[in-house]
Amino acid sequence: MAVVDVHTLPHRVLGKTGEKVPILGLGTAPGGFGLPDSEAIDLIHAALDLGVTYLDTAPGYDRAQKQLGEVMKHRRDEAFLVSKAFAAEGKKALEILEQSLKDLQTDQVDLVFVHSVGSQDVDQILASDGSLAALREAQKRGLTRYVGFTCHNKPHHAAKILREVDVDAVMFAMNFVDQHTYNFEGDVLPLAAEQDAGVAAMKVFGGAPEVEYKTPTQSILAATGDYDHDLALRYALSLPGVTLSVVGMYTQEELRQNVEWARNYRPLDPIDSERLSATGAEIAQK
Repeated sequence: MAVVDVHTLPHRVLGKTGEKVPILGLGTAPGGFGLPDSEAIDLIHAALDLGVTYLDTAPGYDRAQKQLGEVMKHRRDEAFLVSKAFAAEGKKALEILEQSLKDLQTDQVDLVFVHSVGSQDVDQILASDGSLAALREAQKRGLTRYVGFTCHNKPHHAAKILREVDVDAVMFAMNFVDQHTYNFEGDVLPLAAEQDAGVAAMKVFGGAPEVEYKTPTQSILAATGDYDHDLALRYALSLPGVTLSVVGMYTQEELRQNVEWARNYRPLDPIDSERLSATGAEIAQK
C-alpha cells in the first residue's frame, strides 16, 4: 500500500460553519465497542497523524468518549471534535453534553448533534424546551461551536426539522443501497442544501450488523457479496452538498486504506454511477 501523504488528503468546507474538514472522518464506535482501550487510543492518534482530524463520537458508544478523551487531553487543538446527545428534552440534552465534555477532557466540542432523530419525538426536539433549543443555549455558553442533528432512518423526521429550524450541520445514513430505501439523497439532502447546512454521510459501507464491531472490514453491505468499497465511498462523497464521509474503523490497516481511498477520491463517472445504482437496487430487494 502506498505511503499516505497527510497534506494530500482533500478538504471541504462544512457548510455555513465555514470550517475546512477532511473528506474522511473517523467514527469511534468500533473502538468503543470492540477494542481494548490502548488499541483504540493508538488508532485515534494514528488518524490524527494521517490528517483525519474530524473525530465523531457519542456517549452511547460504550467506552469511546473516554478513549477519545485520553487523546484530546494532549491533542485537542488538532481535532474537529463531534459528539451527540440522544434526547428530545432540552434538560436531558444539556446534561448529556456536560457529561460528554468531562469524558472528552475538554471544555468545548466543535459540533454537537441531537442523535438519531428518527428514533425520537420530533415535536419535542423542536419545542421551546426541546433539545435543539437547549443545545443552542449551550452554544451561547461556549460548550459547543455548532449544533445539528443526525438521522439514521425515517427521513421525514429530518425533513420536518429542516423545514422548521436552521441547523449548522447534519449527518444522514447514505449509501448506494439505502438510496433505494430511505433515500435521504432525494428527499432530505436538498433541504439541507437550501440552508447551507454542512452534511456528513454515515453508514457509507452499510454499518456493522447489529452494531457489533468484532472483526475488521465487517459491514452490512460486505455481507451481501463482493462489492467495491472504494466505489461506495466515492458514491457518498459525490452526492451534492456532502462534505465528508464518517467511517468507523477497527484497525490501523483499515484506517490507512480508507485514507488512501480518500486521498485518491474522484467523482463517480456515469458508468460507475449507473452500475452502483443497479447493484444497490438489487441488494435493497433482499
